[in-house]
Amino acid sequence: MSNDLRFGLMAPVEHREDEDIAERFRQLLEIARLAEQAGFDYMDAPQHYLAATSQYLHCVPTLARIAAETQRLQLCTNIIQLTLHNPVEIAESLATLDIVSGGRLVAGFGLGYNPREFSAFGVKRGTRLKRFLEALDVVKRLWSEPAVTHDGEFFQLEDARIGIRPLQSPRPAIIIAASGDKMIRRSATIGDALSLAGHSTIDGLARQAGVYREALSEAGVQGIPRHYRLMLETYVGKDMESARRIAMPHLARKYRSYSSMGQDEVLPAGQQFSPDFEELARGRFVIGDPAYVSERMAEYREATGIRELGVRMHWIGMPHADVMRSVELYGEKVIPAL
Repeated sequence: MSNDLRFGLMAPVEHREDEDIAERFRQLLEIARLAEQAGFDYMDAPQHYLAATSQYLHCVPTLARIAAETQRLQLCTNIIQLTLHNPVEIAESLATLDIVSGGRLVAGFGLGYNPREFSAFGVKRGTRLKRFLEALDVVKRLWSEPAVTHDGEFFQLEDARIGIRPLQSPRPAIIIAASGDKMIRRSATIGDALSLAGHSTIDGLARQAGVYREALSEAGVQGIPRHYRLMLETYVGKDMESARRIAMPHLARKYRSYSSMGQDEVLPAGQQFSPDFEELARGRFVIGDPAYVSERMAEYREATGIRELGVRMHWIGMPHADVMRSVELYGEKVIPAL
């Protein structure tokens, strides 16, 4: 097994509607600075629209501000729901982010799943795969070709030349977020790496890792891509009892929200979020003291062969001090152990 595992943290972008969002953003920047000091290698920021009754900070401007607070952290849009966007907009805004960050962008894209978002953007949910694939192809071409002519089902360009190009050459790495087997297979050919969704059980993730390796082999890809990653719901406490007491109520609310939005509908059969929460937590979340978290993370790494391991340590309503303690403990105890 390779020993060059890299570590990531998801930025806390979602907050209660009654919270001071400016203060929460200041705290986010404090978390980003601590993450870099603690030994994390990258920071993810997701994207959602119409998130009320939550406040939801948008990924591109948030990552641009984090770039100013850090020197080393790679910054990843994990994920932009590319299906909802015009590829010209994405190509230029992410090229700008790559320049602003000094070439630290990793572009993460996904299909999206929330019917409310599709409706608001005027996108038919039944077209999402075709639209996603077409948009992805256009973004790649805009980043790598001097001029693009494209006559597609959803987008038309004639001799299009974007006004700003990424700093990285030939382009930033592109990771594809996937929960289902079909998209996992596609990621081997349409992206530079897979971002494996950590909502499944470890056995389910191990099986999907096998699907990915098989698809890479069929595509003639040698080795495991640098940015092949997994994100896990994680909390590190001083002991098992306090870790569960702090994290579990917030996680329970988050996964009730996921279920209501239909995110588990894209998971493989038998992986829904509807069972008893304690049962759900045992199979999916890594909550405990540093020794337990280190042991479980090593198991996930062994089962999936990932090269990048991301964690989410904040869920809506969690106090800032609790997030900071977990990030600090993870850097002090878990990263060295792995």
